[in-house]
Amino acid sequence: MRALLILIVVLLIALVVGDRVTVRMAQNEIGRKIAADYHLPQQPKVEIGGFPFLTQAFDGNYHDIDIRVGDWSQQNLSVHNLDVTLTDVAAPLDDLLHNRTSNLVAATAAATAVVPYDTVRGYAPSGVKSISNSPDGLRVTGTFSVEGIPVPATIVVTVAPTDDGIEVTPVSVQSAVGGPTMSLAMLRKTLTFTVPLQRLPLGAKLTAIQPGPDGLQVTAVAHDVHFSDLQ
Repeated sequence: MRALLILIVVLLIALVVGDRVTVRMAQNEIGRKIAADYHLPQQPKVEIGGFPFLTQAFDGNYHDIDIRVGDWSQQNLSVHNLDVTLTDVAAPLDDLLHNRTSNLVAATAAATAVVPYDTVRGYAPSGVKSISNSPDGLRVTGTFSVEGIPVPATIVVTVAPTDDGIEVTPVSVQSAVGGPTMSLAMLRKTLTFTVPLQRLPLGAKLTAIQPGPDGLQVTAVAHDVHFSDLQ
């Protein structure tokens, strides 16, 4: 009986070790594919959820896969803390282990990232000095022209996802003490601008934007994601 118990324990340990080795191989292959297709300076960290992994692998279906990219740039626009979660993923184990991740398909890809305020300011009109979050909303400070006269002012703006990217629109203005009153309608014409970030990796389209302490926290979603479509 003792020998049988020892054998069972050894077999269980072997199964667990084999499970962890296999999941690491699959995670590495997915990370390699993402890094190659998006020309990332380093391979992202990939974590396949669920235990044991082998039961999902034999079935070829995974509930969720988390991909932590970190910094990511596209067309001279950089974001920080990029994370992507794939859900309801179909991928045969043999494909993953033999460098055929192009066959991987996910029902949904949900991405989050932070667009630094310095990046946002780079697309703002001249005169904008700083952009920061506050209890009143997203604040833009700078010096703006009123009938040819430069006037310091603080402007509260809103941000929203559009087909062209993140649209920044003035909603209220506070002129400097003793300065001339600034027309909100005029500011909307001159200070509305767009940060050209339409999508995050895997074709995820922007769906929500929330100002945070260090930048705009953006959320993007894509459906029916085929790795074979990656550039």
